[in-house]
Amino acid sequence: MGLKRIDEAEVQRLLDAHKNEPVYLYVEVTSGVYASHNDDTKFNTGTFVRNVQIKYTEGTLKGGGNFEYRVGLKLDNDGWVYVTGLSHYTVEDGVFILHGIDHDGKLAAALEFSREKLKK
Repeated sequence: MGLKRIDEAEVQRLLDAHKNEPVYLYVEVTSGVYASHNDDTKFNTGTFVRNVQIKYTEGTLKGGGNFEYRVGLKLDNDGWVYVTGLSHYTVEDGVFILHGIDHDGKLAAALEFSREKLKK
């Protein structure tokens, strides 16, 4: 199954389905690898987190006004995970995938959940 534009009701249902259970998390956010090499006015930014096990008590999808969504996860230890710029989703091999695809078709943000440790 390929990536589809976010369907708010379906994505919220999937977020709720993973609530209050341990899941492995993958988060990546990037402005584009070597963005400043192509345009020195660009500022490189990025985040990468993989196979961190969390449990969240609340997962909320918001936004969508200009096609970009955000997901906030309230963790059971009072922490938060928050990812913006999400536009597409799918479920593949038991992994719930949310990606943000920019206007050039490149990955800008990723948030993925799995009940099993994510494969390398």
